[in-house]
Amino acid sequence: MTDTRMSQEHAGHEHASAAASMPAPATRDPRLPRLREVPAFLDYMATGWGTPDRTPPVEPGVAAASAAHRARLGAAFPGRTIVVASGSAPVRANDTNYDFRPDSDFFWLSGCSAEDAVVVLTPAGTAHDATVFVPAPAYPGDPDFFGNAAHGELWVGSAPDMGDWSAALGLDVQPIARLAEKLRRGDGMLVGGTLNSGHEALAGRHLSPELGRVLAELRMVKDEWEVAELRRAVDATIGGFESVIREIPNAISLGGERWLQGTFDRHARTFGNGPGYSTIIGSAEHAPTLHWVRCDGPVKPDELLLLDMGVETRAYYTADVTRTFPASGTFSAAQREVHDLVEASHRAGLAAVRPGRAFTDFHTAAMEVIARGLSDWGLLPVSVDEALSADGQHHRRYLVCGIGHHLGLDVHDCARSSYEAYQGGEMQPGMVLTVEPGLYFHAFDETVPPELRGIGVRIEDDILVTTGGSEVLSDALPIDAVGLEEWMRAR
Repeated sequence: MTDTRMSQEHAGHEHASAAASMPAPATRDPRLPRLREVPAFLDYMATGWGTPDRTPPVEPGVAAASAAHRARLGAAFPGRTIVVASGSAPVRANDTNYDFRPDSDFFWLSGCSAEDAVVVLTPAGTAHDATVFVPAPAYPGDPDFFGNAAHGELWVGSAPDMGDWSAALGLDVQPIARLAEKLRRGDGMLVGGTLNSGHEALAGRHLSPELGRVLAELRMVKDEWEVAELRRAVDATIGGFESVIREIPNAISLGGERWLQGTFDRHARTFGNGPGYSTIIGSAEHAPTLHWVRCDGPVKPDELLLLDMGVETRAYYTADVTRTFPASGTFSAAQREVHDLVEASHRAGLAAVRPGRAFTDFHTAAMEVIARGLSDWGLLPVSVDEALSADGQHHRRYLVCGIGHHLGLDVHDCARSSYEAYQGGEMQPGMVLTVEPGLYFHAFDETVPPELRGIGVRIEDDILVTTGGSEVLSDALPIDAVGLEEWMRAR
């Protein structure tokens, strides 16, 4: 997915509690008692229930990985109490919410996917003790069992209790009602995560920019477990590309871009948690639009089809891969010319990914190839050197976004890092990043010849920085035009 920023945000944002703004239900007849007020119903609902499987949804290896993550963070803040919240699902409309996904920092530290949860790291000698606070589930015998749509087991399905979570995560888990007592003893408290759950114990607290920055910078270097998750995400994503390519004929005749978006999103939900970001399917004149997530146009058989897609694993790590295919299976001469230039730029960027090199080196290498190619086509009003200068940048008219970004729990990972650690830093073994040059000639751009208008090409790979160089995790997909045509035919 294209990263339109070349700098990062340095502070988080608190969100107003969704519950506080929710309108009161208006569908209950006020003349009738509430079910929880009917004694006979309460007695009957409290009996006759077995015990469902309440195994928490915890991925293998996440407990050990998150323990190591907590140790790294604790070492950065000795003697400080650290509080990170998971957040709650945002309201979609009225009393319906979007799907919940835990805050990335919270999950990195806890391995827990519970909504409205909080992890607290408390100083203990030279280290920290960790406690996760989760909402208490409502089981049979509790009126909330059937009366609480957020936590009642009859509404949400089998709900782990504190002991279930503790056994799965390997740490202390307590009911959220005890959070206030825990925080009263907090010294020099640092707060992070997503603060939209309305917990009274966190009322008036503000996110710590320092904590957000340190977490982002720690997350830049992935451990072995995280790299394995990213490999799994990439492999599932390549399978999604195969599914989408097979559906191009149906997309042309039936559902257009929506058909292909639905194909990939179904694949992502089947083989992972879902899409790691809004799937981009851009046919013809939509391909040059950097984030064409509307996906509501036709798939035109003689035009290019830009696919920017990523599967998020059930441990929330996402891939981010882009290829541009000819919907017909064969590039036209003009399409091939543009694709070949982007491929040359992409290869230059890949070659610059090595430990010890500046993070911006792959951006600079890829941009130079683009600028020289555009100059050869007569599309630059100035020399290549002037275009590449800080005061020029004329070639960026056709490539206004960045050339790559960190990848991990977030598609644009580590965004709260300092400039010095991110854009101004060096690549290190264990970093996973994307390289994604492109050329975007909009149909209404009169500076390009008619035969190029409406052509958009992007090539994006996911790369692991290794001790000796780099590894392209997504190299099962070809990047050259001939290879893509052959890959399509084989499917």
